[in-house]
Amino acid sequence: MRISDVKTFLVHDPDRPDRNYAFVKVYTDEGLTGLGESGINGKELALKGLIDTYAPILRGMDPARIEHIWQTLWRGQFFRGGHVHSAAVAAIDIALWDLRGKALGVPVYDLLGGRTRDYARCYCHVQPPDGHGLDGQATIEAMVRRAREHTDAGWRFVRYTAGDGYYPGHDGLYEQAPALRWTVDAFAALRDALGPDVEICVDFHQRTTPAYAIQLAAELAPMRPFFIEDPVRAENPAQFAYLRQHISVPIATGEQIASKWDFRELIEGDLMDYCRVDLCICGGLTEARKVAGWCETHYIEQAPHNPLGPVSTAACLHFDLSTPLFAVQELTWRPSVLADVVRTDMRLEGGNLYSGGSPGLGVELDEEAAAAHPFQLPGLRVLHREDNSVSDW
Repeated sequence: MRISDVKTFLVHDPDRPDRNYAFVKVYTDEGLTGLGESGINGKELALKGLIDTYAPILRGMDPARIEHIWQTLWRGQFFRGGHVHSAAVAAIDIALWDLRGKALGVPVYDLLGGRTRDYARCYCHVQPPDGHGLDGQATIEAMVRRAREHTDAGWRFVRYTAGDGYYPGHDGLYEQAPALRWTVDAFAALRDALGPDVEICVDFHQRTTPAYAIQLAAELAPMRPFFIEDPVRAENPAQFAYLRQHISVPIATGEQIASKWDFRELIEGDLMDYCRVDLCICGGLTEARKVAGWCETHYIEQAPHNPLGPVSTAACLHFDLSTPLFAVQELTWRPSVLADVVRTDMRLEGGNLYSGGSPGLGVELDEEAAAAHPFQLPGLRVLHREDNSVSDW
């Protein structure tokens, strides 16, 4: 069997005007195909250009040589890439694992060593999708209602983002001090409504400086967050060593990290408690497995980043099922998301995600349906301070 072609399908989400999905399909001369997804939201055109560059290199290669192809794409050129490069490799890699599972007639989790659990427990986002017109208290009340709806349906983990919704009528404005106060009030309301048994995660979204991250973590600590996520930007892992001296609650990070080499300092320094590897950015299943194995030696559990579509979700599920140290899976996908474009065997029961056990990842792309949702160039969502300087997104 040989690779005959590689194509990118950029699909706009009709329910989310700012969201496109980037699916990559690998074709073979025997008719089998594999499907992957990229996680580089907002840079899909750059991704497609790189996939088009790699397609002639991949044609004629043996798709079973997954590690060899990964090394070829990663190391086979002089200039090293960044996030767009690693996301392109990730999409191709995920597609190759899907293809290999189909060729052998087994689910991908069997190729990864078999299931270590029966399902992946997941957390949902509870901020209202239309909450930007609400004032701070109304946003909190809407979050509590959404959280109760989910926990009543069986979800045991919820998540919200620090500072979203505290400035009524000023979408895009972000000041750390009032954001801190709103975030603490929101957590208190959620904890009071949901009780002690529901886990609450808070995503700082890299918006806080170290000083504010420390203050906010200290305020939240008595209410027991499951973890705080991305308290500072990812460019400087050494900063997490400073935070460790001052923050007592568990720290999750890693969603913007593109390779195992970039994870090195965080893992070897024991600077995170939960690894937020993004399979669709960090080199696919091949690279994520290596990161997870390294984390295992430091007792760091996996909590994969996944704000994406059905193929990313399927890849995460097979990773979660086969990974020994797994905590919880981020899940924004629902069975209704692009159901006409990607068919999947996954099922969601309460907050638990199950695989149907189909060969490969259990996903298939309808190319005609994908063409019915053409790519739409998104704008930039820029957060700013009151003085109009740029704030971290």
